[in-house]
Amino acid sequence: MIANPFNPPQPLVIDPLLRSWLAEDWGRGDLTSETLFNEHNPLVTGQILLKDTGVIAGLPIVQRLFAIVDERVRIAPVVSEGAAIEPGTIVAVLEGPVRSVLMGERVALNLLQRLSGIATQTRRYVERLVGSTAQLVDTRKTTPGLRLLEKYAVRVGGALNHRFGLDDAAMIKDNHILAAGGIRPAIERLRGRIPFLTPIEVETESLIQVEEALACGVQVIMLDNMPLELMRRAVLLIHRRALTEASGNITLETIAAVAETGVDYISTSATITRAPWLDISLDLTL
Repeated sequence: MIANPFNPPQPLVIDPLLRSWLAEDWGRGDLTSETLFNEHNPLVTGQILLKDTGVIAGLPIVQRLFAIVDERVRIAPVVSEGAAIEPGTIVAVLEGPVRSVLMGERVALNLLQRLSGIATQTRRYVERLVGSTAQLVDTRKTTPGLRLLEKYAVRVGGALNHRFGLDDAAMIKDNHILAAGGIRPAIERLRGRIPFLTPIEVETESLIQVEEALACGVQVIMLDNMPLELMRRAVLLIHRRALTEASGNITLETIAAVAETGVDYISTSATITRAPWLDISLDLTL
């Protein structure tokens, strides 16, 4: 068995999602496969094949999915999760009853193609940060229902996860600041009402806002859509009194320059929202 260091979701969490996606695909039943084949024969073998250049993510998810479809279907990865591979590479081999394999094929490939696309896109961004101390993180801009897996794919690609949901951390953004009457009033309302271990992050757009956030002793200060020179000044002003996060319009072309400002973290939704699917197929043999 190939070790996976990326901590895929536990079956208790992922199984209900996989079952719902299978139910969506099957509907009232697979008219083709369930009519042509019974549950016992014939047995087939097959190869999951990558047709693009990219980073593979989602193999443990595919294994779990086929275990739900039919425990007799066996998936053996040939490459490691997170491996960067070339077109024509065999990703995994499988064997099992043909009906079960065909009934799980589409959902399995959809997930593998989507997650591998995210891991590939993430790896491109991470590679632009080589030589800097900045770390790449994702955002909550995810596909409804797929957040757990899309964020897993980001980790496989080499980046870190930001908060998974609104309950992970208190993040005071521009609309919060406006509605609460300022940064300080917002922080004062939060403190004493949230668990004491919960960090507070504040989104800032100017040095004045940075100074106010610092005076309130927040843990993380986001530098949102700041020009590079202003971002450098903000990092110098903060001077390690809080963690810094750059955000807004981060691209492959700009990310290296943003890292050079000295920020601790760079967040972008592009690793997920701009990730193309990889072309992956399942070829069977009797």
